[in-house]
Amino acid sequence: MNEAANDAAGRDPASAPTSAPGRADRPGVQPGSPPGERPGPAPAGRTDAASASASGSASGSAKLPALARFPLLARAGEVRHLGLVAALVLLALVGLATRPETFATYSNLVTILSLAATIGVITVGMTFVIIGGGIDLSVGAIMALASVWATTLATQSYGPVVMVICALLVGTGTGLVNGLLISYGRVVPFIATLAMMVAAGGLAQRMSDRRTQLVRPENSAIVDLSTGRVLGIPLVVYVFAAVVAAGWVLLNRTTFGRRTYAVGGNPEAARIAGIDVRRHTVLLYGLSGLCCGIAAVIIMARTTTGSSTHGHLYELDAIAAVIIGGTLLTGGKGTIIGSILGLLIFTVITNLFILNGLNTSDQLIAKGLIIVVAVLLQRRGLGSRSP
Repeated sequence: MNEAANDAAGRDPASAPTSAPGRADRPGVQPGSPPGERPGPAPAGRTDAASASASGSASGSAKLPALARFPLLARAGEVRHLGLVAALVLLALVGLATRPETFATYSNLVTILSLAATIGVITVGMTFVIIGGGIDLSVGAIMALASVWATTLATQSYGPVVMVICALLVGTGTGLVNGLLISYGRVVPFIATLAMMVAAGGLAQRMSDRRTQLVRPENSAIVDLSTGRVLGIPLVVYVFAAVVAAGWVLLNRTTFGRRTYAVGGNPEAARIAGIDVRRHTVLLYGLSGLCCGIAAVIIMARTTTGSSTHGHLYELDAIAAVIIGGTLLTGGKGTIIGSILGLLIFTVITNLFILNGLNTSDQLIAKGLIIVVAVLLQRRGLGSRSP
C-alpha cells in the first residue's frame, strides 16, 4: 500500500483519487457484477489504449488543470520565461539609452548580481512556500534575527564557522516554528508569519539593543565571501547560484518537489494519495527559514554587520519576484527559473533608478504597480484557460 501511495504522490495533484477505491476498482470485476461472481478476463478487443480511454472518461468529471485538458498549453511556462527575458532585454535597452557610460560596464553588472544575491536566496525559499499553497511574511525579520544572533560577542568568540552555523540554525528553527503553527496549530499562514515577523524583529532589536553589531577582524573569513572573487565574480554570487541550482533540482527532480506541487494544487487529494500534508508544510517553511539563514550570512559578508534593520521589506521583494515569475499565489504552479528572472527584473529596475538619480519612493511605487499588473495578468490567463 505504501508503494501505491508513493506512486500516487508523484502524479499531478488534480489526478489523485478523490474517494476511497471501491469494488469497481478491482481488476477483473465489472461494475454492477453480483457479489459472488468470480472475476473473469476482460472482454475481447479491450486493449490497453481502450482501458486508458475508459479510465480517462471515468475521471473526466474530476476537475483537471488547464494544462491536462489542453496539451498545447504545456509550454506556457516556457513562453512566460521568454516574456521575462524580453522584459530584461527591454530594461537593458533603457539602461543603455539613459546611462550608456555606466550601465553596460562590468562593475555594474557585478553590482546587479551582488544585489540580487541576498534577496535571491530568500526568493528560492519563498517559491517553495508559495507553490505549496502558503505565504511567508517573516523572511526579512528572520534574516535580521539570524544576522544579529550570529554577530553577538558570544557567538563571534567561537569563530566564523560557528557564526555561519548559528545563522543557519536560527533561520531554520524559526521557519520550523512557522510551519508548526500553520500545520498543527491550524493558524492561517498570513497571520502566523505576520506574528513571526513582529516577534522576530522585536527579538532582534532586544538582542542588539538596537545597535549595529560589527563583524570582528578575526572573523574576516565572513567578509571574504563578499570581497573575495573568482574569475572576477564575488563569492556571494556563487553561493547564490549554488542555492538556485539546488532549489531547481529539489523542485524538479525529487519526490519532495512533486509533493510540493501536489500539496499546493489540491491538499485534500494529496492527503488521500498518502502525502503527509502537515509534515510537508512544516518542511517547506523550514526550507524557507534555511534560505533566510543563508541570506543572513550573505548580508553579513556584504555589510560586515548584523543589524535588526537588515531585511526591511525583503518579503515584498521576494513575493513580488515570485509573482512576476509566474508562480500562482493559490499554489500548485511555479518555477525557480521564473522567480529568478522576476528577481532580476526588479534588481535591474532598482539599478536603473539609482543610476538615474531617481527617488527611492518612486522605486516602491513602480514595484507596486508591477505587482498589480502581474496579478491581473495571472487572473486573465487563468480565466482564458478555464473551460
